[in-house]
Amino acid sequence: MIHDLAARALHVLDPEDAHGVTIKGLAMGLGPRAGRDDPILATTVAGLSLPNCVGLAPGFDKNAQVFGPMLAAGFGFVECGTVTPLPQAGNPRPRLFRLTEDQAVINRMGFNNEGLEPFAARLAQRGPGVIGANIGANKDAADRIGDYVTGLTRLWGLASYFTINISSPNTPGLRALQTKAALEELLGRLAETRDRLPAEGLVPMFLKVAPDLEAGEVEAIVDTVIANGLAGVIVSNTTIGRPDLRSPHAGETGGLSGAPLKALAQQMMGEFHAAAAGRLALIGAGGVASGADAYARIRAGASAVQLYSAMVFGGPGLVQRIKRDLAQRLKADGFASVAAAVGADG
Repeated sequence: MIHDLAARALHVLDPEDAHGVTIKGLAMGLGPRAGRDDPILATTVAGLSLPNCVGLAPGFDKNAQVFGPMLAAGFGFVECGTVTPLPQAGNPRPRLFRLTEDQAVINRMGFNNEGLEPFAARLAQRGPGVIGANIGANKDAADRIGDYVTGLTRLWGLASYFTINISSPNTPGLRALQTKAALEELLGRLAETRDRLPAEGLVPMFLKVAPDLEAGEVEAIVDTVIANGLAGVIVSNTTIGRPDLRSPHAGETGGLSGAPLKALAQQMMGEFHAAAAGRLALIGAGGVASGADAYARIRAGASAVQLYSAMVFGGPGLVQRIKRDLAQRLKADGFASVAAAVGADG
C-alpha cells in the first residue's frame, strides 16, 4: 500500500522525472517484495521456466538497473531495454506524457539509453530469474541490421532471451523492417549470427511487432519468424493510431500505450494465434491492466503477458492484484494451469 501511495505522489512530477526517481528508489532497495506465487501461475514459455506468467515490459528498465527489484516485486520475468550499441540521448524533452483521463501514455523517447557496455556489465552480475534483453538500432546507424547483430553478439550468454524490437514508432524508418524482404534479411542475419555463437543452452529469440499491421502482414511475419528459427512473437508494441481520447495530451506524437491499446492488441493476438497455429510462443502486451485483461489475452493465444503503462496508474502493487485475480479466474473456469487456458477462445 505504501508503495502505491508513493507512486501516486510521483504524479506531481514530470513523467520522465518521476520515472527517474522511481528507478533510483528501486536501486536503493525501496521497492515492494512479493510473496510466493500461486502454483497455477507457473508456466514454461519457449523453454523458459517462469514462476508466473506476468512479466515487466521493456521501457521501464531501459539500462538494466533494477531487474532484481522488479523480480522481487512479483514479476515472473523482466525484459530490459531497448538497448542500442552506442549510447544515445533520444528525442528532445518533453517526450513522455501521462493521459490520466484515458489511463494511457504517449511516448516518443527515441531509444534513449546508455548503450551496450553498461547494460552488459549489469547483466553479468545478475542472479537467478528470467531476464530478457530487448535490442534495437541506433537512430543514425549506417547498417541498422548490423546494430541488431552487434547487440545479440555482445549480450549473448548474459540474457535469458532476446527480443528484436523493430516496431517502435519513434525511430524514423524502423518499422519498415517489418516488411517481408527487410524482415527476411534481418532475421536471416540474426539466425546466422546465433548459429555461430557458442552454445549457451536454450536462448530463445522473439520478434516484437506493431499492432498497426495490414491484411496479410501477420501471416508473412509468422512464416518468416518460423523459417529463421525464432521462438515466438511479442504482440504488440505501442500504436500510432489515436482512438477516441479525452486527455489534453491526445495530440502528442509518439506511441500510444495503456488502456486504449487493449482492444487492438487483443485483436492482433487472436490473428497471430490463428496464423501461428501452435508453431510459435506468443507473449501478449498492450493494455494489460487487470487479471481480466491478462486472462483474455491468454485465452486469445498468449502464453504469458507483459505490462508497463498500467503501473503508472496502478502502482507497483498492481502486479500482485493481477496475479491473484488471474489465478482465481483460471480456477473458476476449471483450468489446472496457465498453459491449459492458452488459446481457449479459438
